[in-house]
Amino acid sequence: GAGMGMTAPVSITAFPAEDGSLQQKVKVSLWIPSQFQANPPCPSNESVKIEERQGMTIYSTQFGGYAQEVDYVNYAAKLKSALGSEATYRKDFYFCNGYDPPMKPYGRRNEVWFLKE
Repeated sequence: GAGMGMTAPVSITAFPAEDGSLQQKVKVSLWIPSQFQANPPCPSNESVKIEERQGMTIYSTQFGGYAQEVDYVNYAAKLKSALGSEATYRKDFYFCNGYDPPMKPYGRRNEVWFLKE
């Protein structure tokens, strides 16, 4: 029952298939605003969970435009190529992040994050 407004980024955990495409399962995460961090409201829908993320180190790439699945897949492939074989990171998932509301036409920010192991 608490209105919190939209937060950024909207973070989607993507699970790549063997061919690099994304599996149909995804997890969408929204940040809880700072004023609710200490005592977040309890979700009224059982499919909504509150998850606390610990600090993490990531490898990241940024791109603009209205991001679609194909864009995240392509930028994930570019990031993987740029990192080469020396970097160690989780390969079973990555994060697709969008920072802008749908009505913002220019200067959009999207990111792909790989979680460093």
